[in-house]
Amino acid sequence: MTNDPAPTPPTEPTGGTGPLPAGSTVLLEGVVGSTAYGLAGPHSDVDRLGVFAAPTESFHGLRPPRESIVENEPDRTLHEAGKYCRLALSGNPTAIELLWLPDELYEVRTPLGDELIGLRSAFLSAPRVRDAFLGYAAQQLSRLGSKRRSGNWIDRRAAKHARHMLRLIDQGLALYETGVLPIRLADPERYLDFGTHVDADPGLAGPVLEDARERFAAARTVLPEQPDEAAVEHWLLRVRAHHLNGD
Repeated sequence: MTNDPAPTPPTEPTGGTGPLPAGSTVLLEGVVGSTAYGLAGPHSDVDRLGVFAAPTESFHGLRPPRESIVENEPDRTLHEAGKYCRLALSGNPTAIELLWLPDELYEVRTPLGDELIGLRSAFLSAPRVRDAFLGYAAQQLSRLGSKRRSGNWIDRRAAKHARHMLRLIDQGLALYETGVLPIRLADPERYLDFGTHVDADPGLAGPVLEDARERFAAARTVLPEQPDEAAVEHWLLRVRAHHLNGD
């Protein structure tokens, strides 16, 4: 008598490449990253970020839909609505950015996407914005240092990490103090010059991050202590209801 092999357990929803799950709808999509900030050069990639809704019934099967789709050439990342809400509520700078783009950078805007833009302040809270933007800025500094030490080809990206560190600091502090996230940088040359200087002298970057921590600590914020999760959940339930029958 032989034993049958154990069944393969259903996989959890994950990210990956490939097409959207069947029946999904893109709700909001736009051009983000260096192009949006005004930092793009002639060889810069054009990055796109979006939110999609999978059919509601697909979440009740053995294999829920993937929560993120990543495509290359061109670069495009799409998050399912539920995952997007969790990212934005955490203060994730890349996720939040999508809701503050200039109008001309949106390439897909559905009624539910417009509602999501209208809710952008509901995702914000002082502790999460402070921690997320400083945390992502620190990641850029860490990457800069590790690539400097490695001496490999990717070392050429040191300037890029430096200018994005400075950008995250300035954008995060502006959002913390005013409740508005500036996307277009008022003085792009300042960030490009900073990247060039740090590329030549990496020791310049650390003090800038330490100064940013002090500036956040001294700043007065207009943001609440907690995001408005009830408003966000109400929107997400509207998405689920709208896509209940694959609409």
